[in-house]
Amino acid sequence: MIEVNNLSKSFKLYDRPSDRLKEMIFRRSFHRSHLALKQLSFQVREGETLGVLGKNGAGKSTLLKILTGVMLPDSGEVKTSGRLTGLLELGTGFDRNLTGLQNIVGNALLLGMTMEEIEARKQEIIEFSELGRYIAEPIRTYSSGMVMRLAFAIAIHADPTCFVVDEALSVGDGHFQQKCMKRIREFREAGGSIVFVSHDLNAVKMICDRALVLDGGRIVCDGDPEAAVNHYNKIMADMDADEYRLSHEAMLNRSYGSGEITIQSATLLGRASESSTVSSGEICTLRVQLHCKKQVPPPTVGFMIRDRFGQDIFGTNTLHLKAAMNIDEGETKSVGFLLPMNLAPGKYTITFAVHSDEHHMHDCYHWCDNLIGFEVAGSHVPLFSGVVFLDTQIVG
Repeated sequence: MIEVNNLSKSFKLYDRPSDRLKEMIFRRSFHRSHLALKQLSFQVREGETLGVLGKNGAGKSTLLKILTGVMLPDSGEVKTSGRLTGLLELGTGFDRNLTGLQNIVGNALLLGMTMEEIEARKQEIIEFSELGRYIAEPIRTYSSGMVMRLAFAIAIHADPTCFVVDEALSVGDGHFQQKCMKRIREFREAGGSIVFVSHDLNAVKMICDRALVLDGGRIVCDGDPEAAVNHYNKIMADMDADEYRLSHEAMLNRSYGSGEITIQSATLLGRASESSTVSSGEICTLRVQLHCKKQVPPPTVGFMIRDRFGQDIFGTNTLHLKAAMNIDEGETKSVGFLLPMNLAPGKYTITFAVHSDEHHMHDCYHWCDNLIGFEVAGSHVPLFSGVVFLDTQIVG
């Protein structure tokens, strides 16, 4: 369990290295202060997985360093019960001149393991890291992916009660990333607590019970992962405080944007079913109606299909499809997408957005999260496993 109370941390920023010396000699300030964390308070309960989201510079890494004891706060306190291990920046706690095997001992001791525990788990750590003969080579000869393998293997075998994971996982190859995610799920199912920092929004939705969003060193959202991801998307859309805002009611409906163009409604109809309950493989028409309140350059209209877990399944937009979109001030216009619904049976939602350029992070006019839902039931295609049907043929 982790309990954080009124945590704050600031850093001194100098324009030139010599300013540090001048500050010592002349006994006056030659720096400016940057408040990285501002009175953060939250808890991570036993068995809970907490996601942490935020754009670069929001304070995520500073928070994790304080949680793991790498850095001390200026004020506030962190209470933990049990052993807390983590995977922060690559190479943290490693001596690059020592071998991987020697670093297992050194890093494990830093994590609080005894020599008896290290000896008992050393072979498991080596096997999990899949470094083979390279375990006897100096760390300085390792690639970033190899360093991550070793760091994760040591941290997860230290029998932590809480495991802290930063973006370091992203440097590994696909096979090892899946292996790490599987081990994280097993740790979670066994009752371990996790603090998970990632820009992979699907992973946050799939793994976390709750998520925080940091912005400017403050917690601006603390709630279920879906709400946190939506708030993070809103921040990333670069919306200024003085921009036009949609109504409060619309915001409660998970809708936001600068308002030059608004999404009025959307529908999905199967060609055969003539309803929003369709079969796998059925051709469907997805249509969204827009209203232009203020003239803007030709906008981009897109959608994202999500499954019942909130995982992104498929999305595209008019720019990717090379379809020019024009709408005049005061005009109401609909845009239609024709697509085969090659999805496994289940319930899905569709998010819509209208914006400039390639994605909603540039001039987001209107974003409507989970605006409509539909269900896939039955099939027009051969039975398959997984989420998406791929037309497969047998060849000689």
